[in-house]
Amino acid sequence: MANKSGFRYEVVEGWEQLPAGFLHRDVVGVGVDSRDRVYILTRHDPRVIVYEKDGTFVTSWAEGMFKGRTHGIRMGPDGSVWCVDDGDHCVRKFSPNGELLMTLGTPGVPSDTGYNGDLPDLYSKLASITHGGAPFNKPTNIAVAPDGELYITDGYANARVHRFTAEGKLIQSWGEPGIAPGQFNLPHDVWVLADGRVLVADRENDRIQIFTRDGKYLDMWTGIQRPTGIYLHEGLLYVSENCYHKGQRTFSRPTPFEDDQPGRVAIMDLDGKVLHRWGNLNRCEPGQFAAPHCIALDSEGSIYVGEVVWTEWGSKGLVPEDCHSFQKFVRK
Repeated sequence: MANKSGFRYEVVEGWEQLPAGFLHRDVVGVGVDSRDRVYILTRHDPRVIVYEKDGTFVTSWAEGMFKGRTHGIRMGPDGSVWCVDDGDHCVRKFSPNGELLMTLGTPGVPSDTGYNGDLPDLYSKLASITHGGAPFNKPTNIAVAPDGELYITDGYANARVHRFTAEGKLIQSWGEPGIAPGQFNLPHDVWVLADGRVLVADRENDRIQIFTRDGKYLDMWTGIQRPTGIYLHEGLLYVSENCYHKGQRTFSRPTPFEDDQPGRVAIMDLDGKVLHRWGNLNRCEPGQFAAPHCIALDSEGSIYVGEVVWTEWGSKGLVPEDCHSFQKFVRK
C-alpha cells in the first residue's frame, strides 16, 4: 500500500481482541481519545466497545441504549463521547464510561422534510426530500469545534447541517436537497478546522464541501467517491470512500455503474489534492475494504477504519461471514 508520494501503510492483522460472544457485522463509527484508547460504535448488537491501542479489550457500554440504527461516533475535546442514532433521530453525549449526559433531538420523532422511506432504493429515497428540515431526520455524524460548538450532519432523510452551542441550543441550520453548491445529497460527516472552515462529506454528490462556521459556501473538492468519514491529523485529511455496486447510480453521475467500484481510503491536503489512495475489488482481503464507513487516527498516525460490510454485502450473501468490518493500519 505505497505509491510515489511516499505513504506506506500495513494492516495489523488480528489487532482487535473482540470478547467471546460479541459480534459486529457493521462498525459504523470509530473515535480515539487523548490516551489513544479506541472507541467503536457497532450497529448489530449496538454498543460502544473500547480498546487499548494494542487491541486489548477494555470495556463496553450503552447496551440497550440505542433504539434505532446507530451511525456515528466522535470524541469531544473534554473527553466526552458523542453517538449518533439515525433511526431514533437523536444525538447523545456520554462520559467516557458511558454515563448519558445529554440528548439532542426527540427520540423516535423525525422532522418534516418530505422524505419517503418506502421507495425502493437510496437514490429514490433521497430524491423524495423536498426541503431541508429542523433537527433531526436520520442524522449521520457530529463534529465538536475547538470552542465546543456542535455541528451535526442530517443526513439520510434531511439535507442539512445544524449548528448548536456546547450546551445544545440550536444556533442555525443550512442546506437544501440538490446538487448545486451549498446543497446536499446525504451529508454524511463533518469536521471543523482550526481556521474555522467546516468540511462536509456530501456523500451521494461525491464531494466534500467547505463552508464558513455560519454556513456560507466557500468551495468544494470533487474527485472523491462517496465520502463517508473524514478525519484531520497533522494537517492532512483522511477520507473513507464507500463502494458502489454494479447498477447503482449517484447524483453526480446518474448513469448506473457498469461494474462494482471498490471501497477506498484517500489522504488529502487541505487544498483538496489527493496525495495517496488505496483500495481494490479484493474487498475481504486484509488491508482492502468492502464498505468503508468511518475513519480515525491515533497520536502515532495509525489509521482505524470501520466498515458496514453486512449492510452493503453480507445481508445479500455476497461476502463470507468472516469478512472484516474493522481494521487498523500502521505507517511504515
